[in-house]
Amino acid sequence: MRAVQQTAATSMRMSFGLEAKQAQLQKLAPRMIQSMEILQLPIIALQERIDQEMNDNPMLEVEDVDPNLPDEEADEKQSPITEDEKELIVDERHALAADFERLANMDNDMPDRFDDFRRSSNRIQEDEDRQNDLMANTASRPESLNDFLLHQLAELDIDSDIEAIAERIISSLDASDGGYFKMPLADLLPKDHTKADLEKANEALRIVQGLEPTGIAARDLQECLLLQIRGDEPLAEPMRVLITKHLDDLAENRLPTIVKKTGFSVELIHDVKEAIHHLNPKPGAKFMEVIVPMVTPDIYIDQDDDGKYVVRIEERDLPPLRISPYYAQRLANPNATDEEREFIRKKILSAQWLIDAITQRRTTLRKVTEAIINHQTKFLDEGPEFLEPLKMQQIADQVGVHLTTISRAVDDKWVQTPRGIFPLKRFFAAGVKSEDGDDVAWDAIRLKLQEIFEKEDKEHPLSDDDLVNELRKHGLVVARRTMTKYRKKMGIPSSRQRKHWSTKDMS
Repeated sequence: MRAVQQTAATSMRMSFGLEAKQAQLQKLAPRMIQSMEILQLPIIALQERIDQEMNDNPMLEVEDVDPNLPDEEADEKQSPITEDEKELIVDERHALAADFERLANMDNDMPDRFDDFRRSSNRIQEDEDRQNDLMANTASRPESLNDFLLHQLAELDIDSDIEAIAERIISSLDASDGGYFKMPLADLLPKDHTKADLEKANEALRIVQGLEPTGIAARDLQECLLLQIRGDEPLAEPMRVLITKHLDDLAENRLPTIVKKTGFSVELIHDVKEAIHHLNPKPGAKFMEVIVPMVTPDIYIDQDDDGKYVVRIEERDLPPLRISPYYAQRLANPNATDEEREFIRKKILSAQWLIDAITQRRTTLRKVTEAIINHQTKFLDEGPEFLEPLKMQQIADQVGVHLTTISRAVDDKWVQTPRGIFPLKRFFAAGVKSEDGDDVAWDAIRLKLQEIFEKEDKEHPLSDDDLVNELRKHGLVVARRTMTKYRKKMGIPSSRQRKHWSTKDMS
């Protein structure tokens, strides 16, 4: 027994000795990380990234190109391939003599224009033009909901105490929530407020609710809609009845229930329902600052004279980059200190990585887009209804890269085609099998469903089971559960909610 205890105690002791252990770890090199980051950037963000790098890295320089040259010649002039301009590889640990000698040779044909590093006049003018364009294209800030209401409040002749509470109410309103007043009035008053103070708060709320837009500062949807009913509205009274007592029934299209409880005719209820639909459930939403993103295509797809689709990567606004010959000369200067050499070496390495990453981005985008249009030629020829089912993995296998590379390549990229501008992700689509065994993309199903909805009998709308059968008539096999998902995705209500009730339905 004692021996067993001793063995157990020994086995519980912690070991602090050295132990060799093999394990596989996947670690991305900094150069690869930067390459993936550059690949994922859309053209506008890439321009900003280049500007930032040029501000941070004096080794990067814009290569001058004659603006009068045709585009093809300009491209050749930007990056003439010579022996001295082959891919630069700077060892992270050692200054390779061959590379730095080649850098030094870059400056042989340059006059003494690099006596001291400074931005060229072209670069300065380019930066000024970009800044001016940015200022010219910056939209002025629109008037906020709070400012709009405060301006109206200031024009009213009301008691100062009530005005102060009204200002607090206005400051609590949020355009993104539709302009509803969601807090108890008592929270705007001191803890020791009196009944008279609460009456003033209610008066202040009534004043704010009387401002434009109508329906503002309502405490719920029902109050919001009631505030918008004009006194001269012919259907004012039945509108108030339906909003007050049958709002849920209206939303669910339960007209027989409303007829039974109100005694209103079906025709009257249809008219009232139509009038209510013209009211605004979120009156403050129009003051939301809507930021419309500027879409700049990264890729252009054109047709040549033979009708073949040709891919062009848009980089006309990207400055042609090179390693500064001045710093190559500084590197060869025998008077340069070790610290200076190390600084230049690191910056040159970073600059070359960026140049290589931009080149790799261009190559990858072209290959990926060419592979995509080979699959989606019918889309470009005949329209969106001919979009073929396509998965990113198919393109990854064809191009010979990892799936994540395809995902980064198409992320936030836009492509200009003869049929319009589309996000590059638009060309990837899930699908279902037809009765013939062919893959059919969701877009084709959506268009067919839209056609069916437009033609259906409104008094006898099709159920999801009926829709499944209708699609089957067109050779499209879709499960009922999938059909329900598609219908909801299209924003189409259920058959009960789509039904148009008539008088004969009440008998």
